[in-house]
Amino acid sequence: MEQKKFDLNSFIGMILLGGIIFWWMSTQKSEITDTPATTTTEIVAQAEDTSGNNGENTAVLVNDSIKQAALNSRLGAFAQSAMNASEGVSVLENDLIRLTINNKGGQIKEVLIKNYKTYDSLPLYMVKDNNASFNINFGTTDNRILNTKDLFFQPTITQNGNNQVVSLKLKVSETKFLEYRYEMKPKEYMVDFSIRSQGLSNVINGSNPINLDWSLDGFRHEKSLRTENTMYSYYYFKAEDEVDYLGAGSSDVVEDVDWVSYKQHFFSSSLLTDTPFNKATVTSTDLVLNEEIDTVFTKRYELKTPLALSNGELNYNMKWFYGPSDYNLLTEYVGTDLDQTADLGWGIFGFLNRTVFYPVFNFLKGVLSNYGLIIILMTVIVRLIMSPLVYKSYLSSAKMKVIRPELTAVNDKYPGKENAMKRQQETMAIQRKAGVSMMSGCIPALLQMPVFFALFKFFPTNLALRQQGFLWAPDLSSYDTIFQLPFTIPFYGDHVSLFPILASVAIFFYMKMNQSQQANMQAPAQEGMPDMGKMMKYMIYFSPIMMLFFFNNYASSLSLYYFISNLLTIAIMLVIKNYVIDEDKLHAQIEENKKKPEKKKSQFRQKIDMAMKQAQEQQKKK
Repeated sequence: MEQKKFDLNSFIGMILLGGIIFWWMSTQKSEITDTPATTTTEIVAQAEDTSGNNGENTAVLVNDSIKQAALNSRLGAFAQSAMNASEGVSVLENDLIRLTINNKGGQIKEVLIKNYKTYDSLPLYMVKDNNASFNINFGTTDNRILNTKDLFFQPTITQNGNNQVVSLKLKVSETKFLEYRYEMKPKEYMVDFSIRSQGLSNVINGSNPINLDWSLDGFRHEKSLRTENTMYSYYYFKAEDEVDYLGAGSSDVVEDVDWVSYKQHFFSSSLLTDTPFNKATVTSTDLVLNEEIDTVFTKRYELKTPLALSNGELNYNMKWFYGPSDYNLLTEYVGTDLDQTADLGWGIFGFLNRTVFYPVFNFLKGVLSNYGLIIILMTVIVRLIMSPLVYKSYLSSAKMKVIRPELTAVNDKYPGKENAMKRQQETMAIQRKAGVSMMSGCIPALLQMPVFFALFKFFPTNLALRQQGFLWAPDLSSYDTIFQLPFTIPFYGDHVSLFPILASVAIFFYMKMNQSQQANMQAPAQEGMPDMGKMMKYMIYFSPIMMLFFFNNYASSLSLYYFISNLLTIAIMLVIKNYVIDEDKLHAQIEENKKKPEKKKSQFRQKIDMAMKQAQEQQKKK
């Protein structure tokens, strides 16, 4: 067999072929390596070469991917809701109020109370310009702490019969979400509100506290900032079936809270819940540090309370109330006790306002349209009802006037400190035989005091009087001004009100006329005892001045009432003095009473006489 010879040409050809293959492979490796390193800008540029719109969509997809990754890192399961939600608001509106609800936080952004204006004729807002915040703070199972006020809800607006419904959902998915649901009825200030979660038992961490925070900075609405802020703006709440209130600068922890109400004189913002809040922290802060500067907000109200999970889910049925603190309106919400926020006074004062003065006022309101005339007519009715007490008081005064000479004779018969107890015994014996009692004059006056204090609450808190004018007063719920001072007088103010001046003048003449009556009621001044007559003389001048200063910044309706009331009282006293009581007949009656055998003393009277006798004996020994 022939042996193969070495072929140099073939060897050179193979080397050249290998070099070509090596070069080709090196070139392709370089191109493949460069392709993954192509930037987003290059991708967009390549897409724009074929279609401009397609390039924009590609850029959005890339940016959405980045955004999705960032949201997943920050929000976890709730990232999807943030991706799909957007800025925007939903509006619920009826004839009385308009609520604007923000997608961000699902909370109420604006509340406009229709049919009412501020003291300077501006629209009356309870919520506006971020003065309120409603937030739920909770933890998630992936160790995140989230706040609903920072998250975007997805709104859906529907109808439920005649009711408007806004449902806002903070979604994890279509079947897993946290929902705020608002339902507004026609011609209602009360708005149904619910908080519920669905399918979040594995998302919300039940071992972490779930806290609800609601705060509001109350706008100034009334002419008198001092009156609105210091006298009628309070934090009310119903806890453990009792309604209580909180003053400014105070904080408290209360249990079983059914509702809280942020009251601002004539208007209030309230949150009611069917499931009571446990261990709620309620706080009220005064925002008016300087009345000349701090004129926008009055108080800051805050509620902080934990929410409880039921089977791993939130389920609270609540109600919002934004509207007037009108007693007639609030009594319609039976079983809530919201009517107690109308501030009619406690105890017998509130009882008189609820059972006597409001029914009378409501009746007159249905007959007359002028509220100044309603106040005058109501004053006439009150004074006529109280006139028997005035008669009793004046009758006691007249009796004391008749027996006064006998009392003076007792003082002359038993002079000196050593006979003080004897004088007192003889004085009481004369009064008892004559059928006269010092208390018979005091009791009628005391019985009139509850009426005085009840009406002191009734007029300044009566919403019907707000911005109703009479004569020179443009607003019967606030002070009237006839002259603006260029300076401020301490405790008086920077203005002059006419109704308080008229009321002060009337009370001066009433007290002047009443001075002689009161002097008759008092026994002659005894040695070592203060002279009540001199004190009464001082009070004649002091009381009108005190009233003038106090009522200058108060509701003109109250000053109008006291002005008319004092005039009527003077008239009634003149009628009684000149046409009802005959002092000669009264003297004869007293003399007849003295001839009658003395009634058996009561045990209480016997004990008093015994004590006075023992004191007299001890005085003699000394």
